[in-house]
Amino acid sequence: MKSTIELLEETDFPTIKRRELKVLQVNMGYLCNMSCVHCHVAASPYRTEMMSRDLVELIPEILQAQNIDTLDLTGGAPEMHEDFKYLVKAARALGVKVIDRCNLTILMVEDYEDMAQFLADNKVEIVASLPCYSLENVDKQRGKGAFDDSILGLHKLNALGYGKSGSGLILNLVYNPQGATLPPNQQQLEADYKRELKAHFDIEFNQLFALTNMPIQRFGAVLLAKKQFHPYMDLLKANYVASNLTEVMCRSTISVNWLGELFDCDFNQQLEIPVPNKSRRHLRDLLTQNPAGDDIAIADHCYGCTAGQGSSCGGTLEESVI
Repeated sequence: MKSTIELLEETDFPTIKRRELKVLQVNMGYLCNMSCVHCHVAASPYRTEMMSRDLVELIPEILQAQNIDTLDLTGGAPEMHEDFKYLVKAARALGVKVIDRCNLTILMVEDYEDMAQFLADNKVEIVASLPCYSLENVDKQRGKGAFDDSILGLHKLNALGYGKSGSGLILNLVYNPQGATLPPNQQQLEADYKRELKAHFDIEFNQLFALTNMPIQRFGAVLLAKKQFHPYMDLLKANYVASNLTEVMCRSTISVNWLGELFDCDFNQQLEIPVPNKSRRHLRDLLTQNPAGDDIAIADHCYGCTAGQGSSCGGTLEESVI
């Protein structure tokens, strides 16, 4: 797989600094039951990189030391880590909100049938990937049968109260464009998702997050193969919105890889661009050091977070009038 890092390193993206750390985003490993084309971490059933138990046990200490209010668990499929349930329980015991970046299909895999109930019992917020509300488009991105399993997973979550008004169980969905385009208006697309999923499958959810595809890993390699890399970067830069800089996720989130190394965001992690401050490059450094005020490492892919309505792990950065 051809890397795009050499094409991204030279940049004129504005310099930015960290604010107070509020979210610890932990990549527990690259093992996944799927191999999606748009996956920016190139996860698959064949990856073996997984976080050690020692590092997992360090995470609750960091949550307390930095007074972090949200633990965002990702992968791969984070649920496939043998210590996933331990970490969720430890964080919830501290009163920390836990987000599970779930691909939905894992909920239907043998040995994980009880995962949905576990998530509900611990009031874990679910952010679930569903790149479209039609079978053809989802299976094109994620593989044959992915849509049907995703719908079954959503039904399982709805039956437990997820996405239902007043349940306190949050279920948000994630949309990614299929090609080298910006996502459409998030608010209008959310309305379309809610209408179609309710009408055809009786499925409910809370919010839709529309995320911009980053020109890295598998998607970056596809852009290069199709000679679309430079036109896509031109598109991102042409749609740059300076006001999005105030809300980009790297200002309040720090990303941790399976080795415990620190990065300014999940995308920098995959490009192996470390945080600029050499004294704060490992999870254990956060036991005694506060990263607020540190410079944030930037490259040309950062335009993906500031184009149009902006893009972060929580969807678009600005509301627009429909």
